[in-house]
Amino acid sequence: MARLAVLLAALSAFSVAAAEPLVLRIGDHRLRVEVASTPEQRARGLMGRSPLGADEGMLFVFPGDDARCLWMRDTPSALAAAFISAQGDILNVVEMRPLSDTHHCSRAPARYALETATGWFSTRGIHPGERIQGLGAVRPVPR
Repeated sequence: MARLAVLLAALSAFSVAAAEPLVLRIGDHRLRVEVASTPEQRARGLMGRSPLGADEGMLFVFPGDDARCLWMRDTPSALAAAFISAQGDILNVVEMRPLSDTHHCSRAPARYALETATGWFSTRGIHPGERIQGLGAVRPVPR
């Protein structure tokens, strides 16, 4: 019985650690992100959630590099999103209106998409071509 308690405590600690936000850096700017790497997490995204804080975001991790699109169905707050290459370079940035089915797509094959509060990239002067640091801590998603 004691072994079971130790095992359950260890598993509980692991699940809490797995839920810890990831910290990404773009130049001098830091962003704490929740990682959406499963099909279910990516489909749900930020639907029905409270607005993101000033330096919070969600990182979508995709299996491989491909054209990627996002939309705002059932997402009540405006967001900005950057599509990112496998190497961590920002490909393009889009601003997305809430509760919209409009598709916003990458301009080149992307491995990641990073959603933030609206205006996050523009107010910090972050543009395509800049590199995001910290993606090496993200586990690859199998195809």
